[in-house]
Amino acid sequence: MPDIDDVRAAAARIAPFVHHTPVLTSTSLDEWLGVHAFLKAEHLQRTGAFKYRGATNAVQSLTATQAARGVAAHSSGNHAAALALAARTRGIPGYVVMPDTVPAVKRDAVVAFGATITPCENTPESRAETLAEVVERTGAVEIHPFDNDQVIAGAGTAALELMEQIPGLDIVIAPVGGGGLLSGTSIAVHGVSPETRVLGGEPLRADDAARSLATGTLQPPLPPTTIADGLLTGLSERTFTILREHVEQVVTVTEEDIVAAMLMIWERAKQVIEPSAAVAVAATRAAHLGGARVGIILSGGNVSFPVAGRPA
Repeated sequence: MPDIDDVRAAAARIAPFVHHTPVLTSTSLDEWLGVHAFLKAEHLQRTGAFKYRGATNAVQSLTATQAARGVAAHSSGNHAAALALAARTRGIPGYVVMPDTVPAVKRDAVVAFGATITPCENTPESRAETLAEVVERTGAVEIHPFDNDQVIAGAGTAALELMEQIPGLDIVIAPVGGGGLLSGTSIAVHGVSPETRVLGGEPLRADDAARSLATGTLQPPLPPTTIADGLLTGLSERTFTILREHVEQVVTVTEEDIVAAMLMIWERAKQVIEPSAAVAVAATRAAHLGGARVGIILSGGNVSFPVAGRPA
């Protein structure tokens, strides 16, 4: 499993390619949340999400022989764009399997970054089978969106930066879907400050991580029906093992909580974040943390607005 040294190595490796994102504050947000909040603005990262950190670390860690084969993954969103840009930056082919239901704006972003898209049906089985076919045909190296040590270490660099920017945090909160971000965050935070608490935020309608930590056994995800479309996947054995060691609790929030948090960030902090990022904000409020100094990872800002004349 990755450790703090791996996160620090990832930070050095990806430094020439990623943004060192700012930490934002808002007095009115503090009042609404009941804490002193420090927002790590990964929605301002390249490709609009923290995913670029992990994808870049994984791609830049490949040997020259491996890289020449190209890289591949299945993704319906942020990892697809991140891997596409990471591949283009290294000058290697990128292959992405995307469900045919993905909005055109997301497909267009992947194409713009130079990756080749192979469509599939919107089922886990179709994604896995189609990716296997692409890897067999191209010889590309699969870069899993979260079940990958280099991806986890890269994701943890956001929290490593946060701990350097704002020393003395009492708590750090990140959203959890597959667990890559929360795993990397917890490793980085406890590697720098063992006494800082690490919490996760998760939609109540996709609560397998909360159930897994509560029971001590990896729980299968139920069919998710949440607005937080970046958190639809379940934990892997790898991420569950890390979370069980480092994460105190996963706080679940309702769909109404998520929307309220997203609108609060839009309106008060004047930052456009996606629902998945708002989950961490909503969890901060739901946890009733009593004036603590809380770092919140705003995981991404890729949200589509309806505009007349734009294709779906």
